[in-house]
Amino acid sequence: MQPTDIRNPDYFHKVVDCQWACPAHTPVPEYIRLIAEQRYTEAWAINWESNVFPGILGRTCDRPCEPACRRVRVEAEPVAICRLKRVAADNKGDISPYLPAVPKQKNGKRIALVGAGPASLTVARDLAPLGYDCVMFDGDAKGGGMMRTQIPRFRLPESVTDEEVDRIVDLGIETRYGQFIGSLKALLTEGWDAVFVGSGAPRGRELDIPGRKEAAANIHIGIDWLSSVSFGHIDKIGRRVIVLGGGNTAMDCCRSSRRLGGEEVTVVVRSGFEEMKASVWEKEDAMHEGIPILNFLVPVEFTHDNGKLTGVLFEKVKAEFDEKGRRNLVPTGEPHQHILCDDVLVAIGQENAFPWVERDVGIEFDRWGMPKVDPKTMQSSLPNVFFGGDAAFGPKNIIWAVAHGHEAAISIDKLCHGEDVNDRPPPGVTLVSQKMGIHEWSYDNDISNDLRYKVPLRDISVALKDIRTEVELGYDDKLAYLEAERCLNCDIQTVFNGKLCIECDACVDICPMDCITFTENGDEEDLRTRLSAPAINLTQDLYIGNSLKTGRIMAKDEDVCLHCGLCAERCPTGAWDMQKFLFEMTQAGPACRSR
Repeated sequence: MQPTDIRNPDYFHKVVDCQWACPAHTPVPEYIRLIAEQRYTEAWAINWESNVFPGILGRTCDRPCEPACRRVRVEAEPVAICRLKRVAADNKGDISPYLPAVPKQKNGKRIALVGAGPASLTVARDLAPLGYDCVMFDGDAKGGGMMRTQIPRFRLPESVTDEEVDRIVDLGIETRYGQFIGSLKALLTEGWDAVFVGSGAPRGRELDIPGRKEAAANIHIGIDWLSSVSFGHIDKIGRRVIVLGGGNTAMDCCRSSRRLGGEEVTVVVRSGFEEMKASVWEKEDAMHEGIPILNFLVPVEFTHDNGKLTGVLFEKVKAEFDEKGRRNLVPTGEPHQHILCDDVLVAIGQENAFPWVERDVGIEFDRWGMPKVDPKTMQSSLPNVFFGGDAAFGPKNIIWAVAHGHEAAISIDKLCHGEDVNDRPPPGVTLVSQKMGIHEWSYDNDISNDLRYKVPLRDISVALKDIRTEVELGYDDKLAYLEAERCLNCDIQTVFNGKLCIECDACVDICPMDCITFTENGDEEDLRTRLSAPAINLTQDLYIGNSLKTGRIMAKDEDVCLHCGLCAERCPTGAWDMQKFLFEMTQAGPACRSR
């Protein structure tokens, strides 16, 4: 194997597992250290720069960073990265010095944003400080998109949504709320320099089984029902409720039902409990509120009495795997199960709806009715029309919409300057030694077992009385500090200098994870089996250092390294150094353009 080129930005970025997993690539360890120092405003600023909605995401993010967290190398639970983000948002001070200045003199370019959800808001946030005239269209009376209409207030207070949406709008965004775009062709005739479509996935999937039409009055599409609850059009539901579906929307439906009069609320899914798409914590929250989840039941009929819904008939199924390992759900042959109910909420998925995009306007669609979008540039086959969020690739989550918005803003900026949108800007990278003495560093790392601290919850008897009462109370200063201290600082990298190494094996002896090996070189497949501990995770690299006097190499398994710094502390010659790696995505602006 060749020596590792640590000048490649992606090498150490990949080692910072949480940041690598985050679609917006937020520098997670950097802001967690600031929280531990109670520098909340600076921690907020780091979040706002990359993920745009610290207060919203601190409550609702799907947390792709947490399963990747290096803390799980030590114990079961990752650092509560998402909830620490909320700490920064809730405790920030004066943020005005961190907000961008918006030029009074515009650059003459006009951008239309269809939909006022997270993707469009991100595009506007990135482009407005560059002098673009951004005009945002949305059929609703307020911005926020599905963050406002689909996420219940007991998870996300409206005041938080208002604050973070208004912060972007106040950058000089022209809003045309209440104006639904019914024709892309008509919009394009208005002379926009670019159009961004962030209209979401507004249509819930239907369940067409016997009894659907007859009992329609008490069968509701989940996302539409949540919107009606959000806007106050619905304020009650029947005593017995069945929620069909296993995603996060289903969890929001069942928990909302408990607050609107549902005494017997049951979630029914066709898959197994572990295969449900809902996040683990969403399922836990539902069950904490007394909501059972029944598995391997497929609805076959809505039963009714002269049009009045009486229940749902289910077929019991089981999972079987074919010779290729593909799973199929097959009937068990057991008698059908009838569950009585007064209302049903159907939350079995969402679909995109583009009846307003004419098929002769120049945008190509695939066989599923989705626009063909370049995942790198977010550009459609019509060069000045871009897509992002759920409108681009189907339903995902807020943080993905933010990532799409950043990329689309770069593309729009380059397009408006006559540049190739495929020429993407490199990230900003720094790698700085943390050495303060021969064996002393400017940070502290404790790898001892330290169980995750639970977020305090409002008493359930109070929480269920009002659908607008926030359930999670968030960490206070003490809990925030203790949870932040669980972070292993995986952005503090172990950097090896082979010319200083005397091969004394002190680092090998002290390493708690057996991740350092001095050995003869070889190809990667062979080398991974000859290390002190076999490196079986092929998704993480081996760090190869050479220039050793014996001709051997140093191989370190990046997968299990805890960045504890013991190797550098023990090394008698300073061959190991602890260096902070900061990776920042370059956003739209002069830094993205050719020089």
